[in-house]
Amino acid sequence: METKPLFTIKIDIEAITDIEDAAEWYNEQSANLGNRFKQQVKKQVDLLAIQALNYGIRYANVRCMLIYKFPFLVHYIIDEANNTVQIFAVLHTSRHPKIWLQRKNKP
Repeated sequence: METKPLFTIKIDIEAITDIEDAAEWYNEQSANLGNRFKQQVKKQVDLLAIQALNYGIRYANVRCMLIYKFPFLVHYIIDEANNTVQIFAVLHTSRHPKIWLQRKNKP
């Protein structure tokens, strides 16, 4: 039995840039590691469509999901009225979690 997604996923351009930059860095460290990073991010982002409420609120209304095997957090908000998940940052865990506040499309 297939589970129907509850939410539509929207990814801000800044979050896509975060993913691409991290993948590029990983590929420079080891062949194909960046591609594995991107595949893992995609797999987990796809799961947010049905599991977005499973992750706790870290600050304000922002939730974070840790990427399995990589030290990155997906930062997102849920708009339950419109059934959407807006991903606005994918940041290394060593970075200050509110760095996304400097972005123009912040939540």
